[in-house]
Amino acid sequence: MMPLYVADVGEENIIKKVGGNPEMKKHLEDMGFVVGGSVTVVSTINGNLIVKVKESRVAISREMATKIMV
Repeated sequence: MMPLYVADVGEENIIKKVGGNPEMKKHLEDMGFVVGGSVTVVSTINGNLIVKVKESRVAISREMATKIMV
């Protein structure tokens, strides 16, 4: 298991755990980051990521990406 921010660009990963406080977990789950779902890093810009999750592209900060384990 590794945090999402270290995943390779273009590689599809399965979400194994979503961490953080309850408010952060709810926010990430509302955006589509749920355990068992797939996520692909599209690009990284200054540590922030653009990811594809549930057929949508979402921008997340490195802080958020550290809470998502793949």
